[in-house]
Amino acid sequence: MGGPEVERLIALLARLPGLGPRSAQRAALRLLAQPEARMMPLAAAIAEAAAAVHPCRSCGNLDSRDPCSICSDPRRDRALVCVVEGVGDLWAMERASVHHGLYHVLGGTLSALAGTRPEDLNLGPLLERIGAGGVKEVILALGATVDGATTAHWLTEQLKPLGVSVSRVGHGMPMGGTLDTLDDGTLAAALRARRPF
Repeated sequence: MGGPEVERLIALLARLPGLGPRSAQRAALRLLAQPEARMMPLAAAIAEAAAAVHPCRSCGNLDSRDPCSICSDPRRDRALVCVVEGVGDLWAMERASVHHGLYHVLGGTLSALAGTRPEDLNLGPLLERIGAGGVKEVILALGATVDGATTAHWLTEQLKPLGVSVSRVGHGMPMGGTLDTLDDGTLAAALRARRPF
């Protein structure tokens, strides 16, 4: 094709989520077609991010600051902590502008199949934050999966004795969703989470 350098570039791009071998090849061709305009700025941005971005010691968010820009924002409600599975979930919540408190990234969910145990989760900083006082409510914003539900129940058992209120985000029908497109579990959750009209 184009030598070992091109093959290595395609192989590395193919490892990215959402890119298979064909998509990686197309991306490599676009980059190589204009290396000064596309490839060099991308390489510089990747190197800069790799050197500067680290997990926040307080919440686990990825940022070039520690504590991160969310944890250090004085406008945030420090009595409210939203627990999410990963940084992508935190960023999704921020994009939607639906939570104005702090966050905590668990770094996964309990899973017998994947071998994820309680000690594998990033729980220590959350317990420290609660122990320091000021946190009144912990919102569990974990996926509507068996592992998410298992983790939510386990976390509730860990947090309730600490004197904080524990709640969980609602699950059910998405905005714009229709009944005939929902899976059985989502439909059942939507029916259970019904409210007076």
